[in-house]
Amino acid sequence: MVDLKKIKDISSVGTADFFGTGMSAIFWFFLASQIEPNSYGEIHWFLGIAGLFSGIALFGTANTLTVYTAKKVQIQSTLNFISLFASAVLSLIVIVVFPSFYTIDIGIILIAYVINTLAVGDILGRKQFNNYTKYTLLQKGLTLGLGLSFFYLFGYESIIFALALSYILHFKRIISIFREIKLDFKLIKPRFEFIINNYLMSIIAISSGQVDKIVVAPLLGFTILGNYNLAVQVINIMLIVPSVFYKYLLPQESTGIENKKPKIIVVCLSILITISGMVLAPILISEFFPKFNDAVDAIRIMSIVVIPTTISVILESEFLGKEKSRVVIISTTIMLISLIIGMIVLGSMMGIEGIAYSLVIANTLKAAYYLAMKKLNNF
Repeated sequence: MVDLKKIKDISSVGTADFFGTGMSAIFWFFLASQIEPNSYGEIHWFLGIAGLFSGIALFGTANTLTVYTAKKVQIQSTLNFISLFASAVLSLIVIVVFPSFYTIDIGIILIAYVINTLAVGDILGRKQFNNYTKYTLLQKGLTLGLGLSFFYLFGYESIIFALALSYILHFKRIISIFREIKLDFKLIKPRFEFIINNYLMSIIAISSGQVDKIVVAPLLGFTILGNYNLAVQVINIMLIVPSVFYKYLLPQESTGIENKKPKIIVVCLSILITISGMVLAPILISEFFPKFNDAVDAIRIMSIVVIPTTISVILESEFLGKEKSRVVIISTTIMLISLIIGMIVLGSMMGIEGIAYSLVIANTLKAAYYLAMKKLNNF
């Protein structure tokens, strides 16, 4: 039988991610119903820029913090300091390099993304799953509340600043970590390989999550990007299950706890979610978002990505739990390279459908590499 404690912990993370993603989705779906696809795409392009640079700033990645916090290594303050300093510098660079109406807002949300990641890594590493639920729901509630308020008061141009403000809750936790744990740069040297491997892995992974936004706009325009990002919002809802399981699984694997039965269950769920998405999501988009018709075919194709993503998060947590981060770096590099090539080649030939196929192919290659390495490593 599956341990009741495990079910409770998974449920805590699951509740947070399910309702949190739901609140975020409500906001983005509402915004899509109120503005043109072109404007919707433009907002997501700038968010992609902020997301990419926040990844570069995060020397203390969420995975690194989760693993070492779970192992009781007092390294959080040191990694947080480096990441926050880097985010401040990169924020200034972004403001200078990308001059626009959104420039200041991009710099602010870049720092907010970093603070959020550092706080979540600490919470999960301590296995404080109830606190994770509380923080996530409050943050997503602020996303919805502030997003709607700013939209009605100041227009859609204020959305990025409103989203940045939603992360204000995490400031208190970061300050508490600095008070609790002293800076000790000596802790980095014996763990440098794992830390730098995770850092490179994080940059590649974040690039994989943002490169589609950054590439699609100059390749196909903001209108297609708007349609594509609406499809991504739908897929994000479908990816709640593997996302929840990964956040639960990583600290468990880091401390050697077996989770065979939950892994089987989540793979079966991913298959059911994929089928449901392919059938139902396009119908709902056509009914409620008629201006985003190009998103329908993209959703049908992108729904398939849930299955390889689920397989990847299970195997990735196993490799990271054993501090074999080099395997994860290679897999995410394979995904990123294949995604970029696919988007440029298939996107140019097939438009938004080509972008969708590229996403599926890239994630399938990532899962296939993990399976091959698991067999070679015999675990």
